[in-house]
Amino acid sequence: MTEYRMDEAHAGLALDRGVQGILGRPLDRIDGRAKVTGAARYALEHQPEHLVWGVAITAPVGKGSIVALDTANAEAMPGVLAIYAGDEALPRQTPVFGQDRAQPYDGTIDSWGEIVGVAIAESFEAARAAARAVVVTCAREDGIFATRDGEGDAFGPPEGALLPNIVKGDLDRAMAEAAVALDVDYSTPRQVHAAMEPHGTIAEWHGEKLTLHCSMQIFRQARPVLANSLGIAPEDIRLISPFIGGGFGGKNVSADALLAAVAAKRLGRPVKVALARTQIFHACYGRSDTYQRIRLAADAQGRLLGYGQDSLVSQKVGANSFEPVPLGAIALYRGEHRSFTTRVAPVNLVAHGPVRAPGEAVGMIALECAMDELARELGLDPIELRRRNEPESDPTTGRPFSSRRLSECFDEGARRFGWDRRERRCEGEWLVGHGVATAARVNFLADSSARVTLTREGRAIVETDMTDLGTGTYTILAQVAGETLGLPVGSVDVRLGDSDFPTGAGSGGSFGAASSASSVALACEDIVRELAAAMGATPEEMTLKDGHVIAGNRRVPLDELVGDAPIVAIGTIHPGANNRRFSQAAHGAQFCEAWVNAVTGEVRVKRMLGVFDCGRILNHKTARSQAIGGMIWGLGYALHEELHIDPRTGAIVNRDFGEYHIPTNADVPQIEAWFVEEIDRHANPVGAKGIGELGISGAGAAVANAVFDACGVRVRDMPITPDKLLMELPPI
Repeated sequence: MTEYRMDEAHAGLALDRGVQGILGRPLDRIDGRAKVTGAARYALEHQPEHLVWGVAITAPVGKGSIVALDTANAEAMPGVLAIYAGDEALPRQTPVFGQDRAQPYDGTIDSWGEIVGVAIAESFEAARAAARAVVVTCAREDGIFATRDGEGDAFGPPEGALLPNIVKGDLDRAMAEAAVALDVDYSTPRQVHAAMEPHGTIAEWHGEKLTLHCSMQIFRQARPVLANSLGIAPEDIRLISPFIGGGFGGKNVSADALLAAVAAKRLGRPVKVALARTQIFHACYGRSDTYQRIRLAADAQGRLLGYGQDSLVSQKVGANSFEPVPLGAIALYRGEHRSFTTRVAPVNLVAHGPVRAPGEAVGMIALECAMDELARELGLDPIELRRRNEPESDPTTGRPFSSRRLSECFDEGARRFGWDRRERRCEGEWLVGHGVATAARVNFLADSSARVTLTREGRAIVETDMTDLGTGTYTILAQVAGETLGLPVGSVDVRLGDSDFPTGAGSGGSFGAASSASSVALACEDIVRELAAAMGATPEEMTLKDGHVIAGNRRVPLDELVGDAPIVAIGTIHPGANNRRFSQAAHGAQFCEAWVNAVTGEVRVKRMLGVFDCGRILNHKTARSQAIGGMIWGLGYALHEELHIDPRTGAIVNRDFGEYHIPTNADVPQIEAWFVEEIDRHANPVGAKGIGELGISGAGAAVANAVFDACGVRVRDMPITPDKLLMELPPI
């Protein structure tokens, strides 16, 4: 067993000596055929015997208390087995990030749509009808349904927060003394994950052991929360989630899992609970709206003397986590005087938690639009402004960067996009403009273990409870093992999403690929050493290729070296001192061409291009797919996505995909994603950095800046919809 802590730069791996030639190649996903043919089974497709259905019962007020729960009519309906309501064993809502258990039902209601029970029946239709037949009578109270209304009770980051308030120097003085000072306010609306697969769980009890077929991203976080909520030991819970139909931070412990577990225990039968789309909007956390004040103080040459990003966000009453708006800004640009603060307003709305690129996704929109505004004030090319403000080390902490190739991203992106050849022009009714923005995403490493078995047949089996959100985890782990052990991808079996396997990093925070790949590479390192001993050689003297080991003029098939018993190894990676010694982040440059209709205010994005620095690329096809997916999200944040709250009740008005607008095929142009590759040995053994969330960062700002370049209207209240442009559009 190899266990490694990142306390120093890793010296390299057997992976780096591999000659199989599959690492980094744009291979098709090995799970792709199963998905397109329907052979891949998702959580709700498991079919145990005697399965019954559960449908959640929810509260119809935004704040108040339960006066009565009338279940008589529902219990009498055909096919109904039980109505569990008003029961403290049931959860009120999905646990928020940072909470160690679900809040039990206690008769109080703090947001519209909180769960008050579950209806169980022999069919989904019967359960749904029964849930609707339960009469929930509430005493309504006045609630706080807007962030601004809760501003008077706003609090700062709690002790131990991921991002505490940071104030350095005197930004007010820098603003007063600057040759050019920009002080502007931006806002972004509430947003949701909008994953295609709904939240759903099938629960089965085997004695005192619970098995959940579920859609969860990070098992090592989920099992303790489930155990605390259900009053059982974590080791008595088995989670099975081999495939997830999208998650983006929202697929962790949700109410469906707890409802199914409680009902299955009481009935002695497997129970399936799936939340309806409208329930997901209200019962599962999303992203807070943000109100951001951006201050930039620059000298006459455009060098920043200081800058600040001070924000107001909201969170449900009783929860402490918050949207870390300035996370991407703190290490991005030079400037001695700095202010990055967040205030959290308590509200009676669905809780907020991690959504793809928490902090950077919305924070970089405001910061990078403000940088564009500053460039125009100074008469500078916006790329040149960013070049002049490249720091040599982290300007907030003073730490050296583990790696940083942002300037190269801008150089390569400008060349590919044709930035120097851009021109504002008019095509009939359409005004054409171009925009650019920086992408930045903090890089994390998580604890991760993996088991690799080299079988007597010369095949490799990789096992870890790491999950695959559709990001390509199956494929990249096969590539890492195959490259190290000299095996084609077809000779590597990857098994994921079962908590009986070694505990992996899980999918989230863009740490999944690097963390899990490192643990697999470390396990393979042990196997290579055993093979070397069997060959009478050192690992460095060996070459592994196409299922053979070559050393000392001998070429031996792997199965001959393995012998009668398989070779089994476990690799484990831990974060270490490098997290504190170095400033670690992935970076990129985002480019956009947008067309604005001068008559209707419609915006059409015609081109997007991104160049990203995210360490070693494990698979160019899956990496490109992740980057493009993030860029599409950024486009949606600039032009489409916005939750609307009924100010009278606190209910979400547009709680379905018909009214919650996300980009569709007609909205998305051809998008290019390219990489500036550098192995970052300070980050983790394989040298990869996060990419899943990097693509969304700055993408919305590039779109917004292109819209301004086209029509001269600066919208600071996202999203940019036609009504916000029409009154100020210039005549054709």
